[in-house]
Amino acid sequence: LCSSAPSQRVEWAAMADTTMRRVGVVLKTTSAEATELGKRLLDELAELDLEAVVERESAAALEVNGEVDREELPNQVDLVVVLGGDGTLLSVTRGAINGTPILGINMGTLGFLTEHPAESLIPMLHATLEGRATTVRRERLLVNVEKPGSEPSTHCVLNDAVINKSALARMLDLSVHVNGALVSRFRADGMIIATPTGSTAYNLSAGGPILYPNLGVIVVTPICPHTLTNRPLVLSLDSKVELRLEKQSEEVWLTLDGQQGFPLSIEDVVRIERCTDPVFLITDRDRSYFQVLHRKLKWGERGG
Repeated sequence: LCSSAPSQRVEWAAMADTTMRRVGVVLKTTSAEATELGKRLLDELAELDLEAVVERESAAALEVNGEVDREELPNQVDLVVVLGGDGTLLSVTRGAINGTPILGINMGTLGFLTEHPAESLIPMLHATLEGRATTVRRERLLVNVEKPGSEPSTHCVLNDAVINKSALARMLDLSVHVNGALVSRFRADGMIIATPTGSTAYNLSAGGPILYPNLGVIVVTPICPHTLTNRPLVLSLDSKVELRLEKQSEEVWLTLDGQQGFPLSIEDVVRIERCTDPVFLITDRDRSYFQVLHRKLKWGERGG
């Protein structure tokens, strides 16, 4: 889909070769706070003589014109500003990114991806426009779903691809191959294939490791495995992972970034590899990733 350069932390000023003139705006449409902050953002962009491109759903909440679909927005602007939680930001990263940086302002709860508080919106916007912002490259995974009699479907995920069962379904039997070699046949409630970015999402809840976000790796984490020696497996980013159901089970789903779901049958094959179109998130140069973990996970805090 695009570049395959190695993971790295970079200065956006060093990458930019044109002046930012078009700013995409996406907000959590169910949040009154996000809507009010969105109006303030539009006023600020107007004062700066910048064009605001508001995606379709957000435009309805802000009562302005907007005809661009969320997944298409990064391709049409020089910068995307997201006012919402991590789910809102993930919804922007399903399509092609092509190097467009994303500034996430946290209007949700935890906010690993939307790390900046609401009061940082205007300062971070100016830092980005003036070339003083720092970005971090976050790798995505390319997920191909092959179903007999249908054209393969292709999707990019920033966090994870998850195969799991419904609440009433029995334990799943899954085979996992890496680069054509059988890793194992698993009996488990499901399987998570995650990026380092997604290591603090479902992977963390399932007992998987926290991975530094710019590592070039993929983590494979079984969910509640029947065999306790089936532990999470960390693979190189250039690995090609293949998953199949070994036995037919009722209501098995493939879920992508917790937002898109597809039923799976025993004839289907899920192939996962590196997506060559990464995401660039704007970060605070004075805040380390470990400080984010301290704040979000309450590390080092004593109970009352």
